[in-house]
Amino acid sequence: MKKNELMQYSCPLGKAMSALGSKWKPIIVLVIKDRKLRFGELAARINVISRKVLTDQLREMESDGLVIREEFKEIPPRVEYSLTEKGLALLPILYQLEEWETKYHVYDPEKEKDCKMILEGKKVKKVISL
Repeated sequence: MKKNELMQYSCPLGKAMSALGSKWKPIIVLVIKDRKLRFGELAARINVISRKVLTDQLREMESDGLVIREEFKEIPPRVEYSLTEKGLALLPILYQLEEWETKYHVYDPEKEKDCKMILEGKKVKKVISL
């Protein structure tokens, strides 16, 4: 079922999953948190996402009421993104998901990189800066 079809139904979980149904949107929410970030800052902090995909995801999040896009009439143009009240309300839920995964995940150092490497700022080829 496509996003537009899913939004026609009044199922709260369906609408929530439609708004967050990509792998990037929860990451974008966690990166923005309670601050304002420019597009370039977001792109640098989530450097594993292409700029086109980031742009598309931000547009969808804006239309879903999760993000505020603030455009400044300057040269060069400046755009800042921040979370709406609805977006901020997702933070505790996403933190709980992290805790859930941490509790039940068995870490295999030979198959995957530890998230702490990213959070501690150690140099790795591609990282997500939260």
